[in-house]
Amino acid sequence: MKAIVVRGFGSPDVLELKEVPTPKPGEGQVLVRIHAAGVNPYDTYIRTGTYPHKPELPYTPGSDGAGVIEAVGEGVTRVQPGQRVYTAKTLTGAYAQFALALESQVHPLPDRITFSQGAGVWVPYGTAYHALHHWIADHAAQTVLIHGASGGVGTAALQMAKAMGLTVFGTAGTSKGIDLVEREGAQQAFLHTQAGYQEQILDATGGRGVDVILEMLANINLAQDLRLLANNGRVIVIGNRGEVTINARDLMARRGSIHAFTLWSITPAEEADIHAGLFAGLANGTLRPIVSKEMPLGEAARAHKEILEPGATGKIVLTT
Repeated sequence: MKAIVVRGFGSPDVLELKEVPTPKPGEGQVLVRIHAAGVNPYDTYIRTGTYPHKPELPYTPGSDGAGVIEAVGEGVTRVQPGQRVYTAKTLTGAYAQFALALESQVHPLPDRITFSQGAGVWVPYGTAYHALHHWIADHAAQTVLIHGASGGVGTAALQMAKAMGLTVFGTAGTSKGIDLVEREGAQQAFLHTQAGYQEQILDATGGRGVDVILEMLANINLAQDLRLLANNGRVIVIGNRGEVTINARDLMARRGSIHAFTLWSITPAEEADIHAGLFAGLANGTLRPIVSKEMPLGEAARAHKEILEPGATGKIVLTT
């Protein structure tokens, strides 16, 4: 089979398309014929060797994929060959024509969701679900600001927040992104490359501020986020690419707080709840992953460059 193989950490050029043996499922494992693999920013951090969790070299990247069960190992009862699934982590990497996974790492993919959309489920929608349903589930009357709302996690959060009845504001870096943010349910959208957009957000709340901010790039926005909060407001940090200095008085004045998580630290109970909620939303049409670009598997290096470019919208997937 063909797979992307990384033999040494570094630039996108270390992503090489190679011919490797097709794995066989052991006990409790399944083999998935991958039709599409999702590209996530954290994939690029792992590739550089700067992520806290480093895989053993060589490795094949990718936790998010979608395809069909090709074969199952002994003891597997929850899925069967021929079943459409999406992956939430794998054993051998999703940037490949076939991926080995634990039975617990594959989940049913509703017929209305394409494989390319399915490749954009786990990290974007799992992250958004955890942030919204596990942190502010009991506060549907509040206002949430989604920074970077045109990206993969951002569009997922927009769709969920709209379904929850929240008042939703979103930011984007381009006019194309603003159009997407408005189309996916934001009551108001703000161009974060425009000077003074923070004042526009405050004006939109009548000076009250927002109750919750979902922050995709804390190293750029966190210090300013704190001044946008309403009393008892919270910033939930989802993404960060460096250090940031804040003024704690901005929190103190608003009785505010900062929370942060990674999807890899959720509990088994939280993960089970996430997958149940995602399946329901995908099946009834509430959740609709937005695929902005499909690229052949061999263009993984280009995908890793584009996923970090300013103004990116929707999801980039690799097709096999």
